[in-house]
Amino acid sequence: MADELVLYTNPMSRGRIARWMMEEIGQPYRAEILGFDASMKSAGYKALNPMGKVPTLVHGETVVTECAAICAYMADAFPQAGLAPEPSSHLRGPYYRWMFFAAGPVEAAVSNKAFGMEVPPDRTRAIGYGTYADVMDTLEYALTRSAYVAGDRFSAADVYVGSQVLWGLQFGTIEKRPAFEAYGARIAARPAARRATEIDDALIARMQKPA
Repeated sequence: MADELVLYTNPMSRGRIARWMMEEIGQPYRAEILGFDASMKSAGYKALNPMGKVPTLVHGETVVTECAAICAYMADAFPQAGLAPEPSSHLRGPYYRWMFFAAGPVEAAVSNKAFGMEVPPDRTRAIGYGTYADVMDTLEYALTRSAYVAGDRFSAADVYVGSQVLWGLQFGTIEKRPAFEAYGARIAARPAARRATEIDDALIARMQKPA
């Protein structure tokens, strides 16, 4: 019997990234919806994820947290989905490079921008992402070299990078450059992305419905 896939998530969280990845993989999975209350901070859940945050993926005896790690893990666990370049491929480098660029510099830069925090000009060398402008220019470089971040084929890296781009465009933390908008539209049109969005949006509607 195959190991069960269980996704702990909330539709109003970064768990939406993991949901999209699960839909791209196309394997049966069970979703456990946690609220932003005691359930996320319960001893039982924190035994899986000490941060007390979502998402968390449980695959048999394996526990994976952090969205980029979940995307990378699932692509390798289910290679038949074709969501990662072969380890021997020259595209494996760009695949890792841009996925983790989005998990590091992009995440940090857009989070700081969202909260109105700016790095003093004389301290940019001390912070990993340098400046917000550096991050935007580098992201644009990544998204204009090919159709997807690791060549002309969609991969798990696009789930993660794409989620950052789509959210950033929606909430104003990523500049509305033509390259970002074109890439966002391209990946948002994927059937798995649409399914994931419909599932999570329906959950939000039910959660917000008056009792």
